[in-house]
Amino acid sequence: MSEFPAVELRAVSKIFAGGVKAVDRVTLDVTGGSIVALLGPSGCGKTTTLRLINRLEEPSAGEVLVRGQDVRSQRPEELRRSIGYVIQEGGLFPHLDVGANVATVPRLLGWTRARLHRRVAEILELVGLPEPKFGRRLPAQLSGGQRQRVGVARALAADPDLLLMDEPFGALDPGTRAAIHDEFLRLHARLRKTVVLVTHDLLEAGRLADEIVLLDGGSLVQRGTLRDLLLRPADARVRTFLGSRGTELALGMLHVGQAIVNLPAESHGTPSRRLSATLSLGRALAALEGTGDKDLVAVEGDPGGMYLAKNLRERIVADLKGPACLPMSSPI
Repeated sequence: MSEFPAVELRAVSKIFAGGVKAVDRVTLDVTGGSIVALLGPSGCGKTTTLRLINRLEEPSAGEVLVRGQDVRSQRPEELRRSIGYVIQEGGLFPHLDVGANVATVPRLLGWTRARLHRRVAEILELVGLPEPKFGRRLPAQLSGGQRQRVGVARALAADPDLLLMDEPFGALDPGTRAAIHDEFLRLHARLRKTVVLVTHDLLEAGRLADEIVLLDGGSLVQRGTLRDLLLRPADARVRTFLGSRGTELALGMLHVGQAIVNLPAESHGTPSRRLSATLSLGRALAALEGTGDKDLVAVEGDPGGMYLAKNLRERIVADLKGPACLPMSSPI
């Protein structure tokens, strides 16, 4: 294992014309072989941070190191050829076929024709697009999911140890996105590349990344796992970003009997609002906890449904200092 982080930012800032501070004193290290997701609202500095890593942007202050070396000491074109880069729909060249798109970086590196052909066939097979069937197709002849796979294949073609991905799955429909996530995780398990991934999707970050870095206003607000962010938010900015979706996911990570006493602060308020936040978990909690949980019961006539048991409803109502218990037929 290298003695250096694969990527390291040391108090990095980026100020654009007009005094716009896109990145504000961000310090971050990325362990080799890990997947780190940069998460946050639009304009929070995610993409700028990514672009600083491969010198598509230059820092106004601080240092950016890749493999222990300051990126400003490296020729930009050589640095970029050593890093895979993926954007939405792969950013493919529309006039080049799949094989030529994948071969872009190895060709710039001067690979022989035979080595190039072997690598294109190998990497397309790896992403599930065999070269005999897809190699001669133009990007317009592919589906969105297939174009994204070609983008990943192109980024991996020269076998870089570092992969930067900027909202790579954002343009895909939910079903295709789930399938591509599965493929991506399978590839990562096999290849163990270091990946820095930009996304605004909380669930995507939680599913794909070993660690999430939440940015807001150009600053690093919190880093950790999805569970860390949901159950131990660093401050109000984290809670604001997570919103009601974060409340539901946080509750889903807790034993249903703990849910009311562990409600995140933003769900506090009137008894009806707090109760609604608890009950909004619906059948998701049933799936997580299973039918054997002492606080969940099935109701005759609705075997597929799960309902709050009377003892938990009593605890909820007592905690809320609200009215009498909900009827037994009230669903979660």
